[in-house]
Amino acid sequence: MTAFKIERPDTAFANAPASGPKRKRVTDEAHLRWIRTLPCVISGKRPVDAAHIRFADPSYGKRETGKAEKSSDRWALPLFPALHREQHDGNERLFWAKYGIDPCRVAAALYGVSGDDEQAEIIIRTAQETARQMVSTPYASERLTPRSQGLEVGRG
Repeated sequence: MTAFKIERPDTAFANAPASGPKRKRVTDEAHLRWIRTLPCVISGKRPVDAAHIRFADPSYGKRETGKAEKSSDRWALPLFPALHREQHDGNERLFWAKYGIDPCRVAAALYGVSGDDEQAEIIIRTAQETARQMVSTPYASERLTPRSQGLEVGRG
């Protein structure tokens, strides 16, 4: 019987380079202008800010963003200004779980249809309907508990 070893580079499952420079931030002013014309992904209200998602989600190819760094513009969502402030005031994963929104999924979908108002309305409405079902009672779904999101609760 012959044994063999599978060589796996350090970055095989990483979302950012193990060493060296990070992937550069990609800017898309046209996309941000369009995002600002849409209704809030949570409340449906207007006007909105283009709110960038900061946390990493490897399943979408989204890397972590540092404190003094914005993520690429493809990771922006329309948020009512008060909700945008709330997003950045605490744990961002808990913020999105509280409202039942998968922000990376919605941002990726919106970026894929950038400029198409009709498709954006469908994406946002679908996200809102899904969120209403998910948060009809606090943490109704195991998928939305802080623990299932990989978060520590009750520790300062």
